[in-house]
Amino acid sequence: MNRSDTQSVTSEGHSDQLRADALHVAIIMDGNGRWAKQRHLPRALGHRAGVEALRRVVKSAPKMGINHLTVYAFSTENWRRPLTEVQDLMGLLRAFIKSDLKTLHENGVRVKILGFLDSLSSEILGSIQEAEALTKDNQEFNLNVALNYGSQQDITRVVKFLAQKVEKSEISVDDIDQDTITRSLMTSDLPPVDLLIRTSGESRLSNFLLWELAYAEILIQDVLWPDYDDTHLSQALESFAQRERRFGGLNAQSFRWPA
Repeated sequence: MNRSDTQSVTSEGHSDQLRADALHVAIIMDGNGRWAKQRHLPRALGHRAGVEALRRVVKSAPKMGINHLTVYAFSTENWRRPLTEVQDLMGLLRAFIKSDLKTLHENGVRVKILGFLDSLSSEILGSIQEAEALTKDNQEFNLNVALNYGSQQDITRVVKFLAQKVEKSEISVDDIDQDTITRSLMTSDLPPVDLLIRTSGESRLSNFLLWELAYAEILIQDVLWPDYDDTHLSQALESFAQRERRFGGLNAQSFRWPA
């Protein structure tokens, strides 16, 4: 796609905003600790600033035509961090749900939490259940939060689940295909990811949505997550709109903005 074929993205809801029925953007929100270190602050304050960045993006994303936003909040590997940091992260999530749930609901946001939730505390689990139950019928925007999530672990869970079905003669080996696996993942009710954004300049997938990212475009942005705002999101969508997506074939598909 040529630059002349596109129009600028804004977060103001103007006629030149990006539109899509189900544009799915995933973000690895990286850089909270480095942001705090640069300012000689505790890591906990970096995570709190990261929550503010998430609020900004959740507010801007629907206005830019994003229908699904999936963010990586806490991985299965993050339990290796110091206990105080883990406790602070979990407390921030609980506080975010408590303080923002009413606003999210009023704005038509459907909240979905992805991950191995049974190992979370009863307080966190209760907050998650409340958020999902209250917003389950909302259709304006979908906020998916990966919490205690690991893609390799999810795929392993699916393999075991399908193997048990074969063992019980509920399905045959020949019944297992890509669609069967996709329908069994935690993300089964989400569309494929169109664009993956990772902040802070790092270039790792970090065990995030490995199956779901098969044909996603990947963009690394050299900005620490607490500094992220609608300008950075706009730049990411500008880049995405100029890429040609072939999905393994020869015919390119470009994401076109309205005339």
